[in-house]
Amino acid sequence: MEFFHKLYHFEELITWGGHFVLIAIIFCETGIMAGFFLPGDSLLVTAGLLAAAGHLNIYLLIAELIAAAILGDTLNYHVGKRIGPKIFSRENSLLFNKNHLIRTRQFYDKYGAKTIVIARFVPIVRTFAPTVAGIAEMKYPVFLAYNVIGAVAWVLSMLLTGYVLGRVIPNVDKHVHKIIFIVIFLSICPAIYEIWKERRANKQP
Repeated sequence: MEFFHKLYHFEELITWGGHFVLIAIIFCETGIMAGFFLPGDSLLVTAGLLAAAGHLNIYLLIAELIAAAILGDTLNYHVGKRIGPKIFSRENSLLFNKNHLIRTRQFYDKYGAKTIVIARFVPIVRTFAPTVAGIAEMKYPVFLAYNVIGAVAWVLSMLLTGYVLGRVIPNVDKHVHKIIFIVIFLSICPAIYEIWKERRANKQP
């Protein structure tokens, strides 16, 4: 209960759970379909800000969170490969929405194997992309290569954004909430754009 109470109070959450909670959230957001609601981007940037303030070790964060992201995608890939198309007949529930899976499959049909890298930067899609890759039976060596590239690019870009901002903004501790708000807004922009584009296409004859 305390974890869920703090879940979207990032600074409190990281202070409370430290490295362990960061690893767990990044792994679950990418490795478990029910983890689509977890705050990956914002949490990584906040971790970078706190590392700049001296509360966390930035080098240790980079290593362990890249590993968590790679392992999460790997687990989800094998789940998709094992369950296959049957997952599309699963009923919606509190922790599963079939529409997320369908939209991710459309994303995959459009971008192919590159989806594994691109999806890292798109909330919700990054959770279901490895599953769809497994369902589509993407060859594992190909998946693994894109998985590693995507994990490194995502974790480094988010962590270092927070770390650099923390270094260049005086008294960054007083501005953490403003920065987090901006990051949240930017992280949902791709999803907003996709929804707008889809609705616009549906209106066209």
